[in-house]
Amino acid sequence: MEQQELLPHLFRSEYRKIVAVLSKRFGFEQVEVAEDIASDTFVTAAQTWGLQGLPPSPVAWLYSVAKNKAKNHLHRASVFENKIAPEFAIGPSDFVEAEIDLSLQNINDSQLQMMFAICHPSISPEAQIGLSLRILCGFGIDEIADAFLSNKETINKRLYRARAKLREEKIKIELPDVTEMDKRLEAVLTTIYLLFSEGYYSESQNQTIRRELCFEAIRLCHMLVDNASTNKPQVNALLSLMYFQASRLDARLTENGELILYDDQDPNRWDDELITKGGYFLKRSATGDTLSKYHLEASIAYWSTQKADTKEKWENILQLYNRLLQLEYSPMAALNRTYALSKANGKEEAIAEAEKLNLVTSHFYFTLLGELYKGIDEDRAMENFEKALLLAKTQNDRKIIQKKIDKL
Repeated sequence: MEQQELLPHLFRSEYRKIVAVLSKRFGFEQVEVAEDIASDTFVTAAQTWGLQGLPPSPVAWLYSVAKNKAKNHLHRASVFENKIAPEFAIGPSDFVEAEIDLSLQNINDSQLQMMFAICHPSISPEAQIGLSLRILCGFGIDEIADAFLSNKETINKRLYRARAKLREEKIKIELPDVTEMDKRLEAVLTTIYLLFSEGYYSESQNQTIRRELCFEAIRLCHMLVDNASTNKPQVNALLSLMYFQASRLDARLTENGELILYDDQDPNRWDDELITKGGYFLKRSATGDTLSKYHLEASIAYWSTQKADTKEKWENILQLYNRLLQLEYSPMAALNRTYALSKANGKEEAIAEAEKLNLVTSHFYFTLLGELYKGIDEDRAMENFEKALLLAKTQNDRKIIQKKIDKL
């Protein structure tokens, strides 16, 4: 891999590791310093490698430069506190070179601890996702702004306020104690779930599917599964769900990047390896006596990867949606249940249930009604598709709905 390709790749994979380790060393009070040091490390790499060529071990080179920059920062802070302005010193100098540990174990521990710090309930879910993308995934501000359909200024302000809030609350970069673990873990799982969902269906005008977000969410969830204190049934269930959903990513887009709905997908394009991984983690989740929404959604996703379009498949999916809505109601889950109902019990029953939902601000709602009325009342089908077209937010969705109208 040439330098112009390698450096962006290393930034994506190593920036987050350096930031996590340095942030743990400095604390949230200086998380921006950690980010600046990590960014400056890559600037130095671009300049040096451009003149001298790639070093034998680029990752080791980056870690070495980052350590030296961090030590220089600590040394300058130590000199200021103890010689220039001793009256501001609050204790012994914290300049300890040996503590900058970029070993694999400390990198993994630091990222896991940072995940729990970022997903603290004192900041909003949007801020949690934004900070996760920035600090844990190495995303640039432009990429985050695109994911949130926002602009750089808004994202910078949001992240600044989130960091300030975490400093104000004196949040430590560490795993919570046993009594707090489950409560904090729920916030972490919600953030990962929302991150994957944004990748699976994005309202960005550029991309409907953002694979990199999906697989970053999977990577973060793997970190939880690989740690004994966070390897809980609901974590395995979420990982299972994401693998099942990711298995169909390739089948959801045409060569031109247009979205393909479930009924029109080619099952032969589903990724059998990812389906197998989904099944493995679904089995691992089947311990204990707690049933989470992730267990039910993973089970629905499992049946959705069964290629045979049988009544048994849709009856199982319908029953799982019934349990999911009892456990945690959401309009989208209710809408998806209606689709399963049409497959299991017929369109007439599904139409009656769907119209009770009255989700008149959602283009998904009118698209589903259009599908349900096809073959029963073509005028009503057309009416619903036209309403869906007016509400659709992305060019991709409008293309899909227009094709349905054209077929009628």
